[in-house]
Amino acid sequence: MKANRKRPFKVETFLATVDGGRTVSNYRKNQKVFSQGDPADSVFYIQEGKVKVTVVSEQGKEAVVAIQGPGDFFGEGCLNGQPRRLATVAAMSECAIMRLDKASIVRVLHDEPTFSEMFMAYLLARNARVEEDLVDQLFNSSEKRLARLLLLMANFGKEGRPEPVIAKISQETLAEMVGTTRSRVSAFMNKFRKLGFIEYNGHLEVHNSLLSMVLHETPEIRRGDDAGDRN
Repeated sequence: MKANRKRPFKVETFLATVDGGRTVSNYRKNQKVFSQGDPADSVFYIQEGKVKVTVVSEQGKEAVVAIQGPGDFFGEGCLNGQPRRLATVAAMSECAIMRLDKASIVRVLHDEPTFSEMFMAYLLARNARVEEDLVDQLFNSSEKRLARLLLLMANFGKEGRPEPVIAKISQETLAEMVGTTRSRVSAFMNKFRKLGFIEYNGHLEVHNSLLSMVLHETPEIRRGDDAGDRN
């Protein structure tokens, strides 16, 4: 007799049943979800589309720090006592985004252990991603950083098959995220295309072969060796 298999937890289905404090809104391309300095009073869940997270310094310099897509949460800083938003989030394409006010998600985290476990696992995975980004920025060349970013944007490493990068990403945005110049990004993108790693002609599609650029992305500290090219 076959054992009953545990059904996978469907986050979106579960969130749709939350009582009160929940709204779903559609956003146009470039429309802001919230701005840096706004009150931090809710958590958001992306159902469809992609958003970019940007931060502006006191000197007015803007930097893109993340791109997030379907299945991602953002704005969870409010759960840690963050009174104001530390970044601006804007739609990169047509988006459907669920907003859960702080009181509602705190209640759900307290009352629903399955969701709490999933949410904690998500935050830990994203924290690990931030650490990997820092190591990548410190030790890897800009070419390898770009390759890794493109793979992450195409969802390599997540469940399911890699997908085309639907939202149009400018080379300026890629340069900001990689920490290099637009001209270098352009040169690397042309190189990747010629090598068959990507298709880049009005749309962007990433191939498995690009993995060869980042197979050894975790740096090994070797005696007598320097960190290599970081530009």
